[in-house]
Amino acid sequence: MRESDTFSTNLKFAIVLAAGASTRMGTCKTSLPWGKGKTLLTYQLEQWLSVGFTPVVVLGLHNSNKQKDCPYGSLAVINPHANVGKTISLLTGLQHIPPNFEVLAISAVDQPRKLEIYQRLLLAQQDNSAMITAPSYEGKMGHPLLFSNGMRSHLQNIREETLGLRQIIQEFYPVIQKVEFDNPSVLVDINTPEVYQNELRSFEWL
Repeated sequence: MRESDTFSTNLKFAIVLAAGASTRMGTCKTSLPWGKGKTLLTYQLEQWLSVGFTPVVVLGLHNSNKQKDCPYGSLAVINPHANVGKTISLLTGLQHIPPNFEVLAISAVDQPRKLEIYQRLLLAQQDNSAMITAPSYEGKMGHPLLFSNGMRSHLQNIREETLGLRQIIQEFYPVIQKVEFDNPSVLVDINTPEVYQNELRSFEWL
């Protein structure tokens, strides 16, 4: 769909990073089954759409064919230099986010979350007018991260050689609005077949 259609009314966006080579997994993560006939990619995008975000998924050349799996209301963009690192993918996605966004979430395709996690984070972001909001479990910060519009210039200036997004987290850590959850699902990253199988078994499908 055209970007002008996608961005006509909504000011909440999510960049979903999905351009990695999935070397530890051994197969493209975007294609992994994730409950009730969905893939990990479609599940993630549908969850963001359900909470009122426009998801912008960043794919690589190796999985650019997955654009066809993206549901209506989402936008797929291609990072031809995905092998350089995640920072380039993030900047690629950011190019397609309008300058007047209200909330920008950054997540990855291998970090599936339930809808209520996104809802709670968004509520905390809005209630506290936070610059950055992050979930945490037992004091450890997880994902996704939500950013206010005031962070746009900082996000635009990230570079791979200066730790990318980590630099922002380090610099702004004292003012991050942390939302404590009572289970470790906000820390999950699906990087290996073993983790995938464990999470697949434990995930409670709605």
